[in-house]
Amino acid sequence: MNVIEKARELGVLIQQDERYSVYYAAKEANDKDENLQDMINEFNMKRMQLNAEVSKENKNEERLSELDDAIKSLYGTIMANENMINYNKAKADMDSLLNQINMIITYSANGEDPLTCPCEEVNVSCGGDCSACGGCH
Repeated sequence: MNVIEKARELGVLIQQDERYSVYYAAKEANDKDENLQDMINEFNMKRMQLNAEVSKENKNEERLSELDDAIKSLYGTIMANENMINYNKAKADMDSLLNQINMIITYSANGEDPLTCPCEEVNVSCGGDCSACGGCH
């Protein structure tokens, strides 16, 4: 069996993982939430309007402030939507799984033992005094 075949097997296992199922269901719920999609579309339109106003030579500061306030308000409403909250949590869990897989593959490709290499970032803190530092890793 070659590496690509094993990668395909891994893909099947990822899709069988509960985190994938939760993520996919949350994504579907987000996509089907018409109110949420309308707010996201309005948010994107306001952002484009803000960018257009910012790029004008004679900027209308009142319009800029109005658009900025509208964008902030929409963002808060979007992020407070139950479907968006569920989606963001599920996406974070899925991203964590994919990052762990990627770390194992990367460490293995760099010669580490695939069975013992870390699958999560090791957070090393030096205490913050950089005066005698040999460099962060």
